[in-house]
Amino acid sequence: MEQVAIKEKIRIEKPFPLSTPEKENKRREKRAVMVVAFSDFRDQEYFVPKEILENGGIEVKTASNKKGIAFGADGGEAKIDLLIEEINPKSFDAVIFVGGPGCLKCLDNENSYKVAKETVLEGKILGAICISPVILAKGEVLKGKKATVWTSPLDKDPIKILKENGAEFVDEKVVQDGKIITANGPDAAKEFGEKILENLR
Repeated sequence: MEQVAIKEKIRIEKPFPLSTPEKENKRREKRAVMVVAFSDFRDQEYFVPKEILENGGIEVKTASNKKGIAFGADGGEAKIDLLIEEINPKSFDAVIFVGGPGCLKCLDNENSYKVAKETVLEGKILGAICISPVILAKGEVLKGKKATVWTSPLDKDPIKILKENGAEFVDEKVVQDGKIITANGPDAAKEFGEKILENLR
């Protein structure tokens, strides 16, 4: 009788695991791909969100229109892991377009539009910063969505493109509508990265 009581006590006092290996693995498996221009991407818009995501436990890959080493407008370098046309949104939890002087020259094309559309269809997070929300607009994924984009007193064309493609322009640093997150430039890079990480958790 005494032995039964001891066994019962041990069974009751056995701690319940706070997390299972499966849950830990699921957290580690979150992946994002950042899409940059092979030449003249905006350094701050790439390196700042990338660091935030990686520090948050997200695996980050980098894609571009060419393979090799991409160069930022401010001299930074990024090793390219895959071409834009090789991105499969099913394999990532977030797809993020980075802006910069070379953004539209390198990324404003059917390959990028296709990736943007597929990301939305898969229900994944789609991010774009600076001028790159223009790519989302041309890819027809901003219809009926609130979004922001880079603009200046001398250049209002990005806002015009968003509106022509059915988006509602919001003059804020970072705007989220559903799973689409847009930001208006390098000064918003930190908040942009934090917002994406928040949605990946």
